[in-house]
Amino acid sequence: MTMATRLDEFRAYRKRMNERILSAGHLGIKRFFNLDTKAYEDGALPAKTKELLGLVASMVLRCNDCIDYHLIQCVEAGCTDEELVEALNVALVVGGSIVIPHLRHAFETIDLLRAERAGSAADRPAS
Repeated sequence: MTMATRLDEFRAYRKRMNERILSAGHLGIKRFFNLDTKAYEDGALPAKTKELLGLVASMVLRCNDCIDYHLIQCVEAGCTDEELVEALNVALVVGGSIVIPHLRHAFETIDLLRAERAGSAADRPAS
């Protein structure tokens, strides 16, 4: 699998399976999905900060799918590499050495996301 494909496959799988889950029509599941979406909207804390918090929680819980999701959201929210690395450091301090394999995964994902952004910027016509 190529590096760029990993994120494309993750996005496609997540979209497909979320649609499948929601198609079951279970009210509790729909409410939870809505609650999750609303939790990351701007409020007393900006959405960007909430995504960084979600990233830290995902690292400590050691969920690579969640790490990828929150890194995608963080990059879309405009997080810098410095902000991401500081959040990942907090996760490492809180979670301890067992987080290190997920730290590797997170850094790989950041590199993929930055490469994606650089590629899409190169694909845009010059103005």
